[in-house]
Amino acid sequence: MKLNSYTITQGRDRAPARAMLKAIGFTDEDLKKPIIGVANTWIETMPCNYNLRELAEHVKAGVRPSATESPWAPRA
Repeated sequence: MKLNSYTITQGRDRAPARAMLKAIGFTDEDLKKPIIGVANTWIETMPCNYNLRELAEHVKAGVRPSATESPWAPRA
């Protein structure tokens, strides 16, 4: 099965993308798995979404054990 994330992880022309992913901690084994991005609108100046950063951590923790996925969200 070809993964959608292969568009950024496979092929010679995607070497810069792989270099960036490896620079933030992805391994060769991680790049063989689906990449799941966890995005949120967290910002510390707005009380209405202040808890979203913590919620995103819970979402990532739920995705990690599901066998093959490599959840990732940028660190603030």
